[in-house]
Amino acid sequence: GLLRSDSIPEVGEDAAATVSMAETLTEEERDELRKELAKVEEEIQTLSQVLAAKEKHLAEIKRKLGINSLQELKQNITKSWQDVTSTTAYKRTSETLSQAGQKASAAFSSVGSVITKKFEDVRNSPTFKSFEEKVENFKSKVGGSKPAGGDFGEVLNSAANASATETIAEQTEEETH
Repeated sequence: GLLRSDSIPEVGEDAAATVSMAETLTEEERDELRKELAKVEEEIQTLSQVLAAKEKHLAEIKRKLGINSLQELKQNITKSWQDVTSTTAYKRTSETLSQAGQKASAAFSSVGSVITKKFEDVRNSPTFKSFEEKVENFKSKVGGSKPAGGDFGEVLNSAANASATETIAEQTEEETH
């Protein structure tokens, strides 16, 4: 009598179907179901008590071993991380990112080489050479003490210093006249 082929209504099915099913049960079937319900509730209660006792025993063992919540958390995180890193998806992703990093590094290296070459091309261009000559001429007119052909940065610094010196000299002459 307990195992019937009738379907048990799911939560959300309409109440009319549930009521009609309850009406079709005989009083004997209802008594059997009530007894089974009480038995299942009692088993659940017993299992809950057993579980609580086991959890208490577990806590006592951990206390004796000196295992605390923080250590457990660390162990769980470590184990979880090991589980993640051992997955195929993680290994594939790691390999892909490594390859992407290598490609990016190579790209940056080649960009650096291209920029260096462009600077060399600019420095060797006729326009730059002409500018460099003009700076050298300006420097010699101002009275630079270094021989021609110095480092371009030195030439620019020297020209800037000479220009500042020339401005100060002109101001001094104006004040004396």
